[in-house]
Amino acid sequence: MIKNYLHWLPQIDTSVFVASSADIIGRVSIGADSSIWYQSVLRGDVHDIIIGERSNIQDHSVLHTSQAVSPCVVGNDVTIGHRVTLHGCEVQDGCLVGMGSIIMDQAVLESGCFLAAGSLVTERKILRGGFLYAGVPAREKRPLRDEEIKFLTKSARHYVQVAHHHKQD
Repeated sequence: MIKNYLHWLPQIDTSVFVASSADIIGRVSIGADSSIWYQSVLRGDVHDIIIGERSNIQDHSVLHTSQAVSPCVVGNDVTIGHRVTLHGCEVQDGCLVGMGSIIMDQAVLESGCFLAAGSLVTERKILRGGFLYAGVPAREKRPLRDEEIKFLTKSARHYVQVAHHHKQD
């Protein structure tokens, strides 16, 4: 469902795949070739949610914001895994957020960050790009290997292709 809230109507590029069971509400902007998967909720009722280009928000993920404090921003070429919660945070370009992770208000994942599945990023935490983070709370584990850095881009590109096929069916 794509729904306006008060006078805000989601702004979604025509190339975006939005699954039939996804909910996109209010102050939401989604860039070209991105995808919003089944049963995800993007609820922009108290602040902006901005999704860049070629990013994917996978099944059962929830994006929300902090009232008048921090928007939820997802950069370009980002993979947000299944059942992730993003709340008033920023995930910069080329990041991968593993399944079941939670990122809280005003936290920032810098470009090229890899967050392992099931991790918790606490409020105002900044995770440096080029590193793997994991745990509750998330802690820096090690620098990313070359194959992991390549995988960040490969994952985003893969979802552009898969979304294209879903959109055509």
